Amino acid sequence: MFRILSVAYPLAPVGPNAVGGAEQVLSMLDAALVKRGQKSSVVACEGSVVTGRLVRISRIPAIIDDDARRAAWQQCRQAIQKILNDDRTDLIHFHGIDFYEYLPDTTCPVLATIHLPPNWYPERIFALPRNRPNTFLNFVSQEQKASCACGSGIPVVENAVEISDSPPKAARKNFVISFGRICPEKNFHVAMAAARRAGVPFVLAGSVFGYDAHRTYFAEYIQPMLGRDCRFVGPLNKRWKRKLLSQARCILIPSVVAETSSLVAMESLACGTPVVAFPSGALPSIVEDGRTGFLVESEAEMARAIGRCISIDSQVCWQRARERFSAERMVNDYFRLYEEILGLSVLTTMSEVA
Repeated sequence: MFRILSVAYPLAPVGPNAVGGAEQVLSMLDAALVKRGQKSSVVACEGSVVTGRLVRISRIPAIIDDDARRAAWQQCRQAIQKILNDDRTDLIHFHGIDFYEYLPDTTCPVLATIHLPPNWYPERIFALPRNRPNTFLNFVSQEQKASCACGSGIPVVENAVEISDSPPKAARKNFVISFGRICPEKNFHVAMAAARRAGVPFVLAGSVFGYDAHRTYFAEYIQPMLGRDCRFVGPLNKRWKRKLLSQARCILIPSVVAETSSLVAMESLACGTPVVAFPSGALPSIVEDGRTGFLVESEAEMARAIGRCISIDSQVCWQRARERFSAERMVNDYFRLYEEILGLSVLTTMSEVA
């Protein structure tokens, strides 16, 4: 039996309705562990929903600044140490970008998934597998690994999403959608402008977290563009997200950050909905240009592509998602990595004793 302690990014809630990709992946792994008869514990902020055991830290504050980060790190350190003291744990799986701030002093094997662009992390973390016993990293796409000069020898477990066994049957409606964390690098104001240029109503769904840059971006770039043809509906639960995705003409992803893996694009395809995206990071490997959507370079190209989406077969989108982005495949890959790490850790311990 695996006894896995998953540690979320402390300033974002985990659960099936989570906005962030890292939180969604953690949620799928937690549910799979329990379903397969394993033991799953999760350290995450108040308001998180898990299938296994939730070890709560404080709710996310309205304003997220350096003081809030330091307080969250301290609570994570204390929660992890208490679990290690009280329970047998086989492996600790970290998902936060700041995981190195609350690494415990332990011989328990540690896996940290690098969910975000490698250059967002301190370079020193990529030396952890060499310098810290029983410490392992993994990437979430081949494109992400290729972008990291220090990535040699670090395995890849590609992200995935839950996909229905049959293609969605919802009737398409005349609107386009974007959703995710509302922040500057997601560039959603360009999607709004493209939809308006194309003369198609636009829906933006997601969360504005309490970071100063995020709140400023929403106030200065998103709010001024809202109107009858451009609506912001806030965060959506899984059921509503899938319903709107299944009804939309397409999803717009004008991201300007090197996306390591776009769960948003995968979810859209799983709903049979074409993706119109900038070719940022791993997106060109997810969107098959002209088959499951279009890759574009500008607002004007995005607007033109909205009209071209009528040529995309929704069943092909769903079928390609099933073939390429299965959550079951991702879970199996992580379980194999857990087994490999635990085997290597036993060998390391035996070597140290000898």
